Amino acid sequence: MKLIHTIPVFLGFFAATQLAPAQTASFYYGVGTATNSSSNQQIDTFSTGNPYTTPKMGGLFSDLGANFMFSKHFGVGGDLSWRDTSAAYAGLNYRPFFYNFDGIYEPLKTKRAEPEFRLGLGGVSVRYSYNQQFCDKFTGCSTSNEFLESSHHFQTHAAAAVRLYATDHVFIRPAFDFHYVDNFFQFGHNWVPEYSVGVGYTFGSRE
Repeated sequence: MKLIHTIPVFLGFFAATQLAPAQTASFYYGVGTATNSSSNQQIDTFSTGNPYTTPKMGGLFSDLGANFMFSKHFGVGGDLSWRDTSAAYAGLNYRPFFYNFDGIYEPLKTKRAEPEFRLGLGGVSVRYSYNQQFCDKFTGCSTSNEFLESSHHFQTHAAAAVRLYATDHVFIRPAFDFHYVDNFFQFGHNWVPEYSVGVGYTFGSRE
């Protein structure tokens, strides 16, 4: 699935699910990081005879998601996370996007805490671009970022998180996500751990 189609599907999933008789609906936004080692490939991107070594994955990531609980313990949800800025990759720039749709199990509920476990499927899109600089004596120099291509991968997803409620509806959400990405040859491993802390809001009664 191309990334340009991912966000509408992601939001459409949420909208359709809201029509169901869900007991609660929670939305959250967080920040964190996803990590992976370098594949240690040597890539001569521009055929200059000076190859680049592929980088590690890291940096600041944003995380956007929602949960819809149909019963006290079971529900569904979706999550979209992405690197906030582009990073260098073998002479180019890259940005990874992770998206997934999950089943959710919440083993217990208290006034101040609701742990959740998620398991699902999704995809990863790695977008590549190139910075070009143009200069002339009339306008000076400017830089443009030109999209080149993207690489798409299937992923399985698992996560553990807890919603810590500051009020009856506002929560803080520390989370650990585990992405297993099929044939993720751009980096050193197929598995990608992600760590984040978010804030969110729950609609509906939590009783």
